[in-house]
Amino acid sequence: MHDLKYIRENPEAFDAALKRRGAAAVSASLLALDEKRRAIQTEMQAAQARRNEASKAIGAAMGKGDTATAEALKAEVASLKDSMPQMEEQERALASELETALATLPNLPSDDVPDGADESENVEQLRWGQQRNFDFEPRDHADLGPALGLDFETGVAMSGARFTFMRGQMARLNRAIGQFMLDHQTQVNGYSECNTPVLVNDAAMYGTDKLPKFADDSFRTTDGRWLIPTAEVSLTSSVAGEILNDNLLPIRLTAHTLCFRSEAGAAGKDTKGLIRQHQFEKVELVSIVRPEDSASEHERMTSAAESILQALELPYRKLLLCTGDMGFGARKTYDLEVWLPGQGLYREISSCSNCGDFQARRMNTRYRPADSKATAFVHTLNGSGLAVGRTLVAIIENYQQADGSVTIPAALLPYMGGVTRLEPMA
Repeated sequence: MHDLKYIRENPEAFDAALKRRGAAAVSASLLALDEKRRAIQTEMQAAQARRNEASKAIGAAMGKGDTATAEALKAEVASLKDSMPQMEEQERALASELETALATLPNLPSDDVPDGADESENVEQLRWGQQRNFDFEPRDHADLGPALGLDFETGVAMSGARFTFMRGQMARLNRAIGQFMLDHQTQVNGYSECNTPVLVNDAAMYGTDKLPKFADDSFRTTDGRWLIPTAEVSLTSSVAGEILNDNLLPIRLTAHTLCFRSEAGAAGKDTKGLIRQHQFEKVELVSIVRPEDSASEHERMTSAAESILQALELPYRKLLLCTGDMGFGARKTYDLEVWLPGQGLYREISSCSNCGDFQARRMNTRYRPADSKATAFVHTLNGSGLAVGRTLVAIIENYQQADGSVTIPAALLPYMGGVTRLEPMA
């Protein structure tokens, strides 16, 4: 959500920032709505003040025996009373229209975010790790996987496209990856482990900018709840509506959850394999911080995600997303893309975003600085640390052997119960 005060004071800068995101100039229409709403509020306040004044004057007129004046005042009070509900309804309608308009606008990009129309204009920041030289033609995980326990056919048969059934050692490896990530983020990177609901209400989805814009990309239950698209929703919402003590910040939270996305906007994309599923697992990272700390926290969070790839010795690259490729609620985003030799390209495995106070305003989450009686909005950040399924894909493709087996990365061996290699099943 955007700050109306900022828009009133900086309409041209606001429109210029929206233009960088490919959005039309809207400050004039927003401020016109705001002016109407404020005019109604002023009218309501004046009417209420006059009603109070007239009510007091009735007693004074009655005390003087001035019946005519008292009756006139009573009529005026009655008229004001009758007009108040209509003004209140006008104010509510204008406030709702203004809030709806603001809720559909993306976050403003940080000054250091490069301009660009799409992913082709993202800026590579670094590459880490050496791509493996194979002495055979590396295969795609979707080709290797079935013999190792990735049962695409059973998943589709029971649930439809973009669902997968895992068996045996493959299921064990998937579990090991999630456990390793969670342990690493809590023990090494200082995040606090949480176990969150995967069903949330409208307020949680709205507060984390998933509603109304992304309703079609999410699954809704018959009783009106939403399946979380990521634990960002439940972790960030855990501080919704609160005024936090300054000494609690920064708050760093992590959770390993199932995630659900309808992928309404991705028809025909990555229908083969595990890259784009309706149901998947992810270890999410969320930080709640003071505004002055959010830039450094963004770097820290991205490094925490990178540390998983480094521990698993998976080659990757780090990209600074341009304005045209950033998510709706982000003001700055780094993507981590892991190298997939079977596909011969880098694919996204983590996205770490600084949302500034965009979500905090929607959730009304503030903190009280130690040296101030006033409150201020916190800044929120979120990132994948990492996507479990895509990490599984990366391990299968990078650690594959000529005979179709897959060796287990050293960092995962303590979680595999003595299994050091996935062998093709008979």
